[in-house]
Amino acid sequence: MTPMSFRRAVYTGVFDPIHLGHLDVIQRASKIVDELIVGVGINPDKATYFTLDERVELVRRVTTEFPNVTVRPFEKLAVHFVREVGARVMVRGLRTLSDMEYEFTMSLMNLNLDPEIETVFLMAKEEFSHVSSSLLRQIATLGGDLTKFLPVAIRDALMERVIERRK
Repeated sequence: MTPMSFRRAVYTGVFDPIHLGHLDVIQRASKIVDELIVGVGINPDKATYFTLDERVELVRRVTTEFPNVTVRPFEKLAVHFVREVGARVMVRGLRTLSDMEYEFTMSLMNLNLDPEIETVFLMAKEEFSHVSSSLLRQIATLGGDLTKFLPVAIRDALMERVIERRK
């Protein structure tokens, strides 16, 4: 097992798809730790547009500019993944008050599951506080403009997936 480090952090999510709000958190977190691992996971309560492998590839495609960021898939509890990669810090982004309530509950549970892992919250910038992957999937399905919310490569992949799903 990898030795645990406070200078290594993990930012987990489903990232279906990754959007500019996620990338903002990744960029900001990558400036405050030596190594940031983006953990692309599953949520049994969410139906995704992209497979786990596709989501990992899409996240890798748009994080290449960050030299200290790596992307890895995981299919277990986030806190177990964080320990497995030797991190001591989980990074979470907060957009709204409802996010705060959910994330607060999750961070307490994670602390109970593994008291050596701390959660650090980064507040979303105002221009991303209303952006969610599920809302962007809905906008894509209904033909809306996603230019302000998604990198070009991700927007193209999402629009292609919407077309495939209509067939």
